[in-house]
Amino acid sequence: MASFVAVVLSFVIALIISAIVIYVIVKLFGEEEGFTTAVLAALAGTIIYAIVYYFLGGLLAALIAGIVWLLALQRLYTIGWIKSLIIAVVIWIVTSIVGWFLPTLGGPV
Repeated sequence: MASFVAVVLSFVIALIISAIVIYVIVKLFGEEEGFTTAVLAALAGTIIYAIVYYFLGGLLAALIAGIVWLLALQRLYTIGWIKSLIIAVVIWIVTSIVGWFLPTLGGPV
């Protein structure tokens, strides 16, 4: 069983990596907000998904959490639905690619 410190460390590393990806992507789309906003967007996505998954689980949770995260992106970056959707799709693609190249954080336990 993983220790609490290992879980927290894995969460923080994943949050930082996600925030870096979000920061770079939104900069490419011309947004001016700083790295703190990217961290908030990454944290919001994690919290939203965890809460929705806890109550609903499965694919429905991913769909609802995705829609709510689009709303969070829209508010954090003051952008419209279409732009938040495009940014979210690009973030999803880039994080998927990054996930292929980075080793798993937890490893075999």
